[in-house]
Amino acid sequence: MARQLRVSLKSAYQWQQLWRKGGAGALLSRGPGGSRCRLSPRRPEKPARYLEQGPATHGWGEDQVWTAARVATLIGRKFHASYTVSGAMRLMHQLGFSPQVPAGRRAR
Repeated sequence: MARQLRVSLKSAYQWQQLWRKGGAGALLSRGPGGSRCRLSPRRPEKPARYLEQGPATHGWGEDQVWTAARVATLIGRKFHASYTVSGAMRLMHQLGFSPQVPAGRRAR
């Protein structure tokens, strides 16, 4: 049995419009979406060095873990670049780090 592929009507109209304007070449993939890394690709060791120094070196004294939110804040302070928490998490993984969850959470 063949698998059915579902495409929204809006997507079909957009593809048709692209086809009419640019032919088959206009339908080729343009690569992954999303924004590019805002840090210089020439110096990937610099953010890694900051992370290796630990959170206490950069002002977080309560628990010694790097959370994605802290890394996003650190990037903003050191590189003057705005990162989302998910973007900081991706960067951490690229640098070989994994985000941690603080041990103590506030009671609600």
